Amino acid sequence: MEMKKVWAMYFSPTGGTEKAVKTTAEALAAKLGLPLEVYDWTLPGVREKEAVFGEGDIVVCGTPVIAGRVPNVLLPYLNEKVKGNGALAVPVVSFGNRNFDDALIELRNILEEDGFKTVAGGAFISEHSFSKTLAAGRPDAKDLAVMQEFGEKIAEKLMSGWVYEGPAYVKGNDPIHPYFKPQDRNGNHIDIRKVKPKVGDDCCECGLCATVCPMGSINPENIREYIGICIKCCACVKKCPTQARYYDDPGYIYHKEELEELYERRTEPETFV
Repeated sequence: MEMKKVWAMYFSPTGGTEKAVKTTAEALAAKLGLPLEVYDWTLPGVREKEAVFGEGDIVVCGTPVIAGRVPNVLLPYLNEKVKGNGALAVPVVSFGNRNFDDALIELRNILEEDGFKTVAGGAFISEHSFSKTLAAGRPDAKDLAVMQEFGEKIAEKLMSGWVYEGPAYVKGNDPIHPYFKPQDRNGNHIDIRKVKPKVGDDCCECGLCATVCPMGSINPENIREYIGICIKCCACVKKCPTQARYYDDPGYIYHKEELEELYERRTEPETFV
């Protein structure tokens, strides 16, 4: 197959997945001597259109991990509007230092069903969306070096005469396990699905939160009003210039603090080429 272009395709509310995908794709494109194009599908308007690829394209496609899986709100777009048509693909996921569980194999399977031929896969760590301390500062320089090496190894694999014989091997369970459910230390389920950030008195009414919400769920005319679901990506919290958006739900706070306590160790990326 003649290779023509590398694509960096990602959903990345707070930037971790973007760094993983772009760094990998840049190294891959440079090694192959191919042009690179970015396809950012984070905002809802982009997901209204089809993303169509074909033979000669190599698509590094990334999502964050939510509850150990590909976020379920992304499935309609991935299943219905992304078309591989024989293009090569590299599934990439980013997670907040706990575990990527079945997200990577799930994304691989989705891309295969979309008509892609998967070549490799990778799982990388980024600062947890709930926290400012869990995996803080990641991906860091060490992570970026692994991403670059990952991209170069994929290029070397393609240049060595690799022939597609089936889905790329990645870690995970198939059938896919259910979504991870937070629990307290007594095993009781903590349901935070309907919890949303609140807005404090420091809000300057700039409207940035509505602009960056990947679900379009914050009313731009009244940023204290939600007009859709909240996936707790925390883009509105982490990007607020006055730090006016916050969570005060006891279950959410308990789960955040437990994650910070249980998973403070450094988790390393895993790549499969």
